[in-house]
Amino acid sequence: MTATVGARHAARERSGAGSVAGEVALWIAAAAGVVCLVLAGLALALDITLMMFRTGSMAPTIPSGSVAVVREVPASDVEVGDVVTVDRGGGQLPVTHRVTSVSAGERAAERVITMRGDANESDDPLPYTVTTVREVLFSVPGVAPVIVWFGQPLVMAGLTLAAGVLVGWAFWPKGSRDDAAAPDGAAAEGA
Repeated sequence: MTATVGARHAARERSGAGSVAGEVALWIAAAAGVVCLVLAGLALALDITLMMFRTGSMAPTIPSGSVAVVREVPASDVEVGDVVTVDRGGGQLPVTHRVTSVSAGERAAERVITMRGDANESDDPLPYTVTTVREVLFSVPGVAPVIVWFGQPLVMAGLTLAAGVLVGWAFWPKGSRDDAAAPDGAAAEGA
């Protein structure tokens, strides 16, 4: 009988450590969820987006593999020296370079800008006629590969499965404290 009580006590201690680890994981997941919601709300409220850099044309200011936080602004706010993102036609990816000149366009809100990557020796081949641009607020080097990795279907499936298991564990019915406290399971048998 003493061995049975000792075994149950050891099992409760092990489940207690597992319970603490589960609670910690649940709190970490909840905090990460809150951070994601706050960041999404700020992105919507401040009209900011992320740009990932695949090339080193803006190195060393913004090296390849960086992620920049950008905000859309009117072209009339653009000044020489600003780092901005502009869309290119024909299904090409946007380009982010430093503004080297700004002149008035045909309409009041329009500007014609020339740009150059910090690592490039000459300006981009053609000027850009724009009414809005996305101004780079700041960048974080090395984050783009991590974001791309998290976007892979298998990784997303694994994270979704892990979140489901964590939520299932959190809401799984627990035994009553009286059942756990009974030394020989008598409360569970008498119920």
